[in-house]
Amino acid sequence: MTKWILIGILVLVSLELPAQTYRKGEINIEAFIEELFAMQQGEEEFEDMYESLLQLFLNPIHLNKTTPEELKSIFILNPYQINSFFTYKESFGQLISIYELQAIPGFDMETIYKILPFVTLSENEGFVNRSLLKRIKTERDAYFIFRQNRVWETRRGFTPPDTLSNGRLTSRYLGDPNNLYARFRIQHSKDFSLGFTIDKDPGEEFVWDPTTKRYGFNFLSYHFTLYNQKKWKAILLGDFQAQFGQGLVYGAGFSVGKGAETITTVRRSSIGLRPYTGAMEFGFFRGIGTTYQEGNWTATIIASHAPRDGRLQIAVDTLEREEILISSLQLSGLHRTPTEIAYKDQIRESNLGGNLQFNHPNKKLQLGFNSLFTRFSQRFQRNPQVYNQFEFSGQENHIHSTYFSYNFQNYFFFGESAVSKSGGTGHVIGLMSSLSKAVDLSILWRKFDRNFHTFYGNAFSENTRPINEEGIYIGLNFKPSIRYNWSFYYDQFKFPWLKFRTYAPSEGHEWLSRFTYRPSKAVLLFAQFREESKSRNISEMLGPQSTYQLAVGKKWNYVINLDYRINPHWSIKSRVMGSRFDFNKQVSNGYAISQDLNADFQKWRISTRFVLFDTDDFDNRQYIYERNVLWAFSIPALHGQGMRYYLLGQYRVNPKLTLWARFGRTTYTDREQIGSGLQTIAGNTQTESTFQLRYQFNR
Repeated sequence: MTKWILIGILVLVSLELPAQTYRKGEINIEAFIEELFAMQQGEEEFEDMYESLLQLFLNPIHLNKTTPEELKSIFILNPYQINSFFTYKESFGQLISIYELQAIPGFDMETIYKILPFVTLSENEGFVNRSLLKRIKTERDAYFIFRQNRVWETRRGFTPPDTLSNGRLTSRYLGDPNNLYARFRIQHSKDFSLGFTIDKDPGEEFVWDPTTKRYGFNFLSYHFTLYNQKKWKAILLGDFQAQFGQGLVYGAGFSVGKGAETITTVRRSSIGLRPYTGAMEFGFFRGIGTTYQEGNWTATIIASHAPRDGRLQIAVDTLEREEILISSLQLSGLHRTPTEIAYKDQIRESNLGGNLQFNHPNKKLQLGFNSLFTRFSQRFQRNPQVYNQFEFSGQENHIHSTYFSYNFQNYFFFGESAVSKSGGTGHVIGLMSSLSKAVDLSILWRKFDRNFHTFYGNAFSENTRPINEEGIYIGLNFKPSIRYNWSFYYDQFKFPWLKFRTYAPSEGHEWLSRFTYRPSKAVLLFAQFREESKSRNISEMLGPQSTYQLAVGKKWNYVINLDYRINPHWSIKSRVMGSRFDFNKQVSNGYAISQDLNADFQKWRISTRFVLFDTDDFDNRQYIYERNVLWAFSIPALHGQGMRYYLLGQYRVNPKLTLWARFGRTTYTDREQIGSGLQTIAGNTQTESTFQLRYQFNR
């Protein structure tokens, strides 16, 4: 009875609170990006993150059945909040209402709003008693998305070819400039999921040609997944990904790394198998994956045989015997020219892997073992360069690891160690802790040998891959009240062997500090500063040894940002950001100033932005996350001088049909040509548009 009285009081209090900054059941993507990715980079690293975020959104965590591992996977709750959550459940039993979260120590309204899209208390019992076919037919969570976007200025690749002196024609794109994307999916959380994704990039032909392995759309991804079939926790057919441990062997999923959220993002969570629904044409398995649970043990098996784009070449040995070798893998996924088409599906990659995991009944200890065997259809031999001598070569690789996670009060320990076929090893060990209600700490040490080879790893690292790196990271977060927050991290790293553009062993560091002030729910102000120090080749120097001489490049970034919600319908965002780059005694600068105006009237929404930018060089390019159509993203690199603006509109025609349209343009004042090669635009403007529709079935 006491618990019901408490819930009633919390409901009444909630009715008096200001309106949320987003509708219940939706993710404030912009806020997520701003917090997790302090310094946004190129667009390619965000696509998989978006897909992973979508998986979490479509499969919310059941608060009465969850574990600490699951709650850590959304990167929102600190160790104190997670420990408080389970202490509350031990004292008061299972949650009856979502409003109970307000009664848990450490759960303020800002935190609750953040986790609401990712959690649930609803049950599936009545639903799963029906046959699978009937569940699929009656499922409300079924949708179809179609998207079209293009750049309107003519790129050189779409112009008529030129005739060379030898009579041959220059290369051009074979298709039209439209990017076409479609996705169908029907799924029920923790029960089933099936769907497909198709994609045609700009410049690709829409053609049915089995000889070049092109069947209309140049890329097709598909999956069928069943969950919780008695002891079979997951059965996946088609395309899927896996994440176990700290990402040394299986590192797919929602992995962030260094950002303004300095505590929770250093750790990876063992979320297991999940369907792959993205449009990136690499980084996934194609075949079958299963997870079986017996008591406190779960076992996962993965079998995959997938095509990969790559370049083949013929090598002749001393006995004049010919051998077809893989010289490089092509990860762009583009098939616009005859050369790119010739790379399509030239390689077959087979994978056989598994995971064995033990979860202690008290939910505080987790132990696991990973193995993955990979075989290519031909032997891999890179074109030799001074920096890639220890990269993978051969036809087969295998990698094995063991990992752990242990919770002791407000201290979360975690780690993983792995060894690849080459004998190279990788290690990650870390700690997350709430030292008090106001202070959080994270520490992570990692070491990856120069000959450590992992194809599906995505561990915490400074490099884009976990190889040839040692480092230690320390993060702090101080939140004395709901109004003030200070976050800071320092990362010291070194690279024992050579890297691309760094032809000698080197070291560096990076630190970031952000101060956030929230005087009310309508106002958010933050100031952020970052310094990064790295070495690289002095390519401008003359002489035969110039490429082996290094200089330290130091880059400073700053951001001052104001978000203001004028009323429930209108909001603005103002930002000033800039950078300074010092390399080899030469200093350059850059800045960007942006202003947003957003309107939300439930049935329709409008977002606008205007940006002025001025940078001395590409090293000072400015990245600003832009709002886009649902589950798409835009993070342009602004460099040079000019301005950019966009207008995004969303209209809900009826409960089933929603439309989006977006128009953006960048105008440069320092050039009369944009881009290079076949991407060149003759002129100083680049204009792009996007149209998208979503149809939701059974609404």
